[in-house]
Amino acid sequence: MAVESIFYSVAGMSCRGALIWDEGVKAPRPLLLMAPNWRGVIKPAIETGQMLAGEGYVVFVADMFGEGNGPVGTENPMEFLRPFMSDGAGMRRRIAAALDTLTREADRRAIGDISRRAAIGFCFGGLNVLDLARTGADVQAVVSMHGTLATPQPAKRGDIKAAVLAVHGAADPVAPKAERDAFEAEMTEAGACWALLTFSDVCHAFTDPQANTAAVAVYDEPATRHGYALAHAFIADAFVGRRHGCPAPRPA
Repeated sequence: MAVESIFYSVAGMSCRGALIWDEGVKAPRPLLLMAPNWRGVIKPAIETGQMLAGEGYVVFVADMFGEGNGPVGTENPMEFLRPFMSDGAGMRRRIAAALDTLTREADRRAIGDISRRAAIGFCFGGLNVLDLARTGADVQAVVSMHGTLATPQPAKRGDIKAAVLAVHGAADPVAPKAERDAFEAEMTEAGACWALLTFSDVCHAFTDPQANTAAVAVYDEPATRHGYALAHAFIADAFVGRRHGCPAPRPA
């Protein structure tokens, strides 16, 4: 599995993401932008990117903080993220720049099918990819895994082109039921093609094998396995235009 550091800039800020692909596959593959959790582009995120690349994608792990600005890992996650989450416009620029970088670098290497693009995000990264959809980005699908669902800048009708999937835990205190309800209302009002899968008694960060904070963030193997299976099927359907009874995508 090839893993290449890619430097790019957003509004003058230097970022370093990771482009990941299976060198043994010769045919162009769909592109999958990955927004990692609050820890950023570190070894576990790269490993998740490698796992996703093994499913047949060219993956780019986005740097949402800028080089040298990421956490050391001992911070309180919500306190560390607060200034980033308060800069919604800036974070939307960063995730859009990461998508542009993925597209450009995959095309340059002739490894990706740039007509098929999707995004997946985890925790804070879930918010990032939902915001990518909210900006009307030209991607077929976005998937939020135990992500933050609330936004001060909800999508308006017609804004969202992508099919949107949120995979969530009913016992997630980071994005509780009130946020799930607001997300559903926002997606419906926006006229989006959306789905929300909620696992009973599952907490935040359920895909993270290191998560073990009782009643807050706990790894759950069945939820992880089923969540990924649905995510891949959802993205595959979006690539071929199957939208589960949702409105047809707007013409380009």
